[in-house]
Amino acid sequence: MLYNICEVAYMAKHRRSWNHGTFNRYLREGRGQGIGIDYKPWIMVQDFPSLGMVSRVSGTTTGRIHHLVSNLELSLFFLLDWSDNVTDIREQYPLTDLAYVIEIAEKAGIKYPYDRTSGFPYVLTSDFFLETNQGAMVISVKPSSELGKPRVREKLEIERRYWTECGVQWSIATENEINRTKANNIEWLSQARDLTAFGLSEATQDACRDCFLASYNAGCLPLAVLFKADENDFGLATGMGLNVYKHLAYWKRIVFSADERVDLKEFCLTPDLYSAGGAMWAST
Repeated sequence: MLYNICEVAYMAKHRRSWNHGTFNRYLREGRGQGIGIDYKPWIMVQDFPSLGMVSRVSGTTTGRIHHLVSNLELSLFFLLDWSDNVTDIREQYPLTDLAYVIEIAEKAGIKYPYDRTSGFPYVLTSDFFLETNQGAMVISVKPSSELGKPRVREKLEIERRYWTECGVQWSIATENEINRTKANNIEWLSQARDLTAFGLSEATQDACRDCFLASYNAGCLPLAVLFKADENDFGLATGMGLNVYKHLAYWKRIVFSADERVDLKEFCLTPDLYSAGGAMWAST
């Protein structure tokens, strides 16, 4: 499935070459470096094995493409990117001070991972390094089913100790901590984040938004009527009125209950109309 902001693919598992030369190349490419729009993740979806879905997603907070290697990472990303508390998101953040990280592992009695062919140490990564209004924090994302595996726990313990030494708050997020309904709703709204993607000029966008907000704030008409009015007034394709609503809700200019699954009946829409104009529902 391809959205205007999210490219999703399924990657076959393969073995990548890892050695000192690859490590230096990553550093030369600027991976794991920079902030905001200039940050480059250490792992990119095209060069790392995955057993499931991988995604390249356009971020609102950073203005760049994010590389995510699991469904859980994607869901958490939408929550983080929509949060007013998060000011920067750096995914696949590397612990590149290898000597220091190896020392932490040795002190904990944990065997550090090395490539079997080259003998060069792997670089551990944290899934999300965040800048927030309360300071930096790190989140590692894992399915709860993985937490019982000894090797997974050992690597997480290395991460925990590293970030504790750095004075940065560290936590684990599983499917139990990630609100999938809210994440799906945000993904659904984000499909209309940029109305330019639907071929609307800036002038038309401004007029559509102003017209919709004036009627919406008056509070006397059903949403379906407002959708149709915008489409008729500006000659828009069927379904574009809903996209204007989604756009305004994404940018928090109208009230939207993101924690509750969207109910088609609230919009007085049939499924075929609901999916028109690119207004597709991302199911839970």
